[in-house]
Amino acid sequence: MEQRVSIITLGVKDLERSKDFYERLGWRRCMTKADGIVFFQAGGTILALFPRDALAEDADLANDGHGFSGFSLAYNTRSRGEVDSVLTEVESAGAKILKPAKNAPWGGYSGYFADPDGFAWEVAWNPFFEIAEDGRVQLPD
Repeated sequence: MEQRVSIITLGVKDLERSKDFYERLGWRRCMTKADGIVFFQAGGTILALFPRDALAEDADLANDGHGFSGFSLAYNTRSRGEVDSVLTEVESAGAKILKPAKNAPWGGYSGYFADPDGFAWEVAWNPFFEIAEDGRVQLPD
């Protein structure tokens, strides 16, 4: 197995509401003719939105997800100031700020927001990670 993540699929309560949220952030849909699923190209990874009940059924899992889903997504910025700008932007688009940005013990600056389905996103500036022009995060050796 290659060491990479290809697609992050979020099981959402309301596909249209979630699609609209990400589009308000300026994200552009791909494969717009796909029925019942929404795709966004996110650098070298794909973010997919799929109805939560259908995703649970597809994975043979109970659809009783309460509270923290056990993972978060991360959006890394190119500068410290961009963290605050992104948090302001997502809040205007309908996100709930979970944790305002603050200095992180690992030397960066980060905060958290939740999308309309409660998926937690970290917005972080990490001075040790380079971000390529195409948005890919380059991990140090």
